[in-house]
Parts: sequence; structure tokens; C-alpha cells
Amino acid sequence: MKMARTNARQKTDEFTRASRAARFILSKARLRPQIALVLGSGLGGFADEFFGAVRIPYHKIPAFPRSTIEGHAGRLVIGKVGGVAVAAMQGRVHLYEGYPIADVVFPMRVFGRLGIRAAILTNAAGAINPSFSQGALVIIRDHLNLQGTNPLIGPNDTRFGPRFLDMSQAYWKPYRDLTKSEAARLGMSIHEGIYAGLSGPSFETPAEIRYLKTIGADMVGMSTVPEVIVARHMGIRVLGISCVTNMAAGILDQPIDHAEVLETGERVKTQFVALLRAVIPRIAAELPEKPAS
Repeated sequence: MKMARTNARQKTDEFTRASRAARFILSKARLRPQIALVLGSGLGGFADEFFGAVRIPYHKIPAFPRSTIEGHAGRLVIGKVGGVAVAAMQGRVHLYEGYPIADVVFPMRVFGRLGIRAAILTNAAGAINPSFSQGALVIIRDHLNLQGTNPLIGPNDTRFGPRFLDMSQAYWKPYRDLTKSEAARLGMSIHEGIYAGLSGPSFETPAEIRYLKTIGADMVGMSTVPEVIVARHMGIRVLGISCVTNMAAGILDQPIDHAEVLETGERVKTQFVALLRAVIPRIAAELPEKPAS
């Protein structure tokens, strides 16, 4: 299967593949989405509440990668939230599943070809900062790419974006500010921090967590970073929100398991959904007329 995928990639460039997938999605959807959402481990239930939703399994979308992880339903859901047309991924794929990085970021490429100009990326993260408690929501201010690769390595297709990409505002500050404003209005406690993206799938060792803390990370996870790079490459503005589902190794004297991640995601679902419902219309009101750099 991976050999066939590689051969197909050699015959068809990524821009054409992403355009084909976007056309397929639009042929099935009743509307054109304005904002993309990526819903991480334990957080996908929000998409079940969309108005007038169309659900497309990933395996039906041309060239779309399929998630293999528990807690990732593997569907693209297109519908409305507060009158705003959105497209949500119920689960993503990761480097640790064995996918090449081009497949990991392919859905974001498709979002760009759909004309989407803003994306809200969510994830489950382990807390390094001791002031973050389990179940806390954290706005991502910046990230550390420690996955050992970059999705822009290789020939650059200028139809997507520039060869050398400025990442000084990877996470759009106006979106971060309005999220803090909405959280305050809702009476929610929310933090802001730096996300370290590692490859996984093993959780980090206590020594690795001490290292990450030393270099400025507040939380750690196994996703999001390559998606953000590609989103910014295409001029898509990004809001990132982490749900702290566990304390990182060595912070507490207890083991970490994936079931805990899913359980915490379910526990904070109501608060998380309320915040997204408040933020989405405000982001929609500030969308640029065309993709912004």
C-alpha cells in the first residue's frame, strides 16, 4: 500500500492531488467551509454537534490518509457552527503511524485548496509547566519543532507558498487575543504556552522532560507542528489550543497511558466546546479577503 502511494506520488504532483481531493469534498458537501478544525485525541466529539453536517470518511477522499489511533474517528465533517461553515477533522494522522510527512500534512494542503483561510488546531498534550493542571486548556503561543523533519523539505511548489517561510507568527496573535477574551467572558481559566512537538509514539522520559523544560517548553505532544508549518506556507492563519490530558513524565510520580488522554478529553469536552463555539464566529468576522501571508 505504501509502495502504491509512493508510485502515485511520483506520477502526480502534490498540488494536483490536493486539488482533486478538494473538488471531491466540495462535490459531497452542501457548502464551502471558511474555517478548518483539527480535533485531536478525545476531542473529536465537537464535530458531532455541527448543524446540517455532511460526514465523509477519510478513506473515501482521494489520497487522504487514514488515522489508525484510538480516539480518532477518521472522518471529515462539514457543517455550521454559529452560522459559520466549518470543516473538521475528527482525528489526524501522525509521523509515528509510519506515514511520510507529506501524508501527515496532506489534509492541510487540501484545506488550502478549499480556500480556507483560518484553522483551529487542537491536540492533547502533556504538561511540563507545573502551573498547568490536568484538564487545563492552553493557547499555543509558539512551538519547538523536535520531530526531526520539516514538511517543506524538498522541491518547493510556489503555487502553495514561498521557498523560505517566515514563522515569526506561526500562531496568529489576534486569534490568541480573542480566544483569551472569550475565555474570560465565559468565566474560564485559560493559559498560554509553548508546545514542543516530538515524533512519538513513546511518551518522553523524565530526562527528556527536564531538557524540554530547560529550553522553554510548557507542554509536549506528537502532532500539530508540521500542520502549522504547512498552514502558514499557504497563508492560513492558525489558532492552536492544547488540552492538558496528563502531566509529563517525572512531573508526577505515576505512569502515563493513552486511556488517561482519552478520559481527560471527554471530561473537559463541555468547556472545550463552549470555547470553540464562542471563538469560531469571531475568527470568521476577521477573515482576510484572500489567504494572508
